[in-house]
Amino acid sequence: MKKYRCIVCGYIYDPQLGDEENDIEPNTPFEDLPEDWTCPICGASKEDFEEVKQDD
Repeated sequence: MKKYRCIVCGYIYDPQLGDEENDIEPNTPFEDLPEDWTCPICGASKEDFEEVKQDD
């Protein structure tokens, strides 16, 4: 699964881990996160994330 990086703080959303702080179960693809989901570190919105390329 693709990982996504918060462009504000650098947090990486890893679908295999989910987001325990926001009650997101492991194996939840980024695309399936609720639209009101926010970065657990800085509170940035989903639109502030970019896909992590494999060579990053």
